[in-house]
Amino acid sequence: MSTHIEAKKGEIAETVLLPGDPMRAKWIAETFLKNSRCYNDVRGMLGFTGTFNGKSVSVQGTGMGIPSALIYCHELINEYGVKNLIRVGSTGSYQKDVKIRDIVIAMAASSTSGINNSRFINADYSPTANYELFMKAALYAREHNIPIKAGNVLSADEFYEDDFDSYKKWADFGVLCVEMETAGLYTIAAKFNVKALSILTVSDSLVTKERTSADDRESTFRTMVEIALGTLE
Repeated sequence: MSTHIEAKKGEIAETVLLPGDPMRAKWIAETFLKNSRCYNDVRGMLGFTGTFNGKSVSVQGTGMGIPSALIYCHELINEYGVKNLIRVGSTGSYQKDVKIRDIVIAMAASSTSGINNSRFINADYSPTANYELFMKAALYAREHNIPIKAGNVLSADEFYEDDFDSYKKWADFGVLCVEMETAGLYTIAAKFNVKALSILTVSDSLVTKERTSADDRESTFRTMVEIALGTLE
């Protein structure tokens, strides 16, 4: 048992899917996993372990933002021996050709967070995906005719920014979309020599101002989770 996760040793699999929303963790467990059981409800941050095609896999909610996500990632890695962390979350598009419902796999993560400033003073660290997980996800998508986008994403600390058009600067440099956790995830995975990947579904567009409905999110998020689970094969 760790500070924020009440699971016993051995109750969490080496591969963990990481949605921000704990209720999405519950939905993933109920929809995709067999014989799933809840191992955590501390602070309402639900976690489950079950099997997918005979392989043990866990799902753990992380909350929103890098600080919250890093608490759970740190404990999963150091207290429970997790080796593969796969974020499955929503994202907002910065590009015209990245449309709502598209799947984006984050190759790297720029950030407005100060998470690495104290580590790399007067220098920039580039948080990047694990190559093996990235290739497994990309190949699974190709084999199942699932279109994906891949590239640089932005992990932001602010959800509601004062300057709504500030995204255009990032878009001009090829950043595909914005979310709130990937840069932290990739950094902590590198620090502790484990594997990490973020697979994202576009829920809204800052370019077109479109938004997906609740029903749309459930159906399109299903595809993202399928790709994440496909990395187990």
